Amino acid sequence: MNARWKQNGLTVAGGKGQGNGINQLLDSCGLYVDDDQTIYVADQSNHRIVEWKRGATSGQVVAGGNGQGSGDHQLNYPAIVIIDKERDSLIISDRSNKRVVRWPRRNGTSGETIISNIVCWGLTMDENGSLYVVDRIEDEVRRYRRGESQGTVVAGGNGSGNRKGEKRLLDPRLLVDLDSSWWILATLFGS
Repeated sequence: MNARWKQNGLTVAGGKGQGNGINQLLDSCGLYVDDDQTIYVADQSNHRIVEWKRGATSGQVVAGGNGQGSGDHQLNYPAIVIIDKERDSLIISDRSNKRVVRWPRRNGTSGETIISNIVCWGLTMDENGSLYVVDRIEDEVRRYRRGESQGTVVAGGNGSGNRKGEKRLLDPRLLVDLDSSWWILATLFGS
C-alpha cells in the first residue's frame, strides 16, 4: 500500500471552536475510525464519546454525555475509544474513574465496567478479542482474554527498577499500525 497525504487537512469532526455543543469538542483525546469511515471521538472534557458519520456536520453522543461522574451512565475524562466488532460495543478508557468500560454501540444508555482500578493510557484489541491495556500507574501492559478479570502482564511489571536486574517501563504508550502490529513506546528504567 502506498499512502498519499493531502497538503491541507480536512476537518471531519468538531471545527466549530471549543465547547459542549454537538458540533463542538473540548479537549478531544483518542479517536477510532471504523470500517465505514465513522469516527468515534473521546471528547474528554465533555465526558462523552461522540460518533461522527462520514460527511456529517454534527456528531451524536453514543456514550456518556450525562455530566461528569462515576455512575454506569457517566464518564469522567474518557481518553481512548475502540470498537469490539464481535460484540458491537465501544470499549472506553474512562481515565479519571480508573476503569475500562464496555458500552453498547447501538442505543446504549449505560456502560459496564470490565476492568477496574486502572489508569488506562493505551488500549487495543487483537483479532482474538483479547484486550491489551497500558496501566499508567503500574507502568506495564496487560493482556485480558475474554472473560478474564485480572489479566496477564506482557510487558513491564518487573518491579520498581531500583534493584539490580529490575527493569520497568516508564510512561508506556501503545500504538497499533496499519498491519495490526502493536508497538510499546516507553523509557526503560532500571539496571
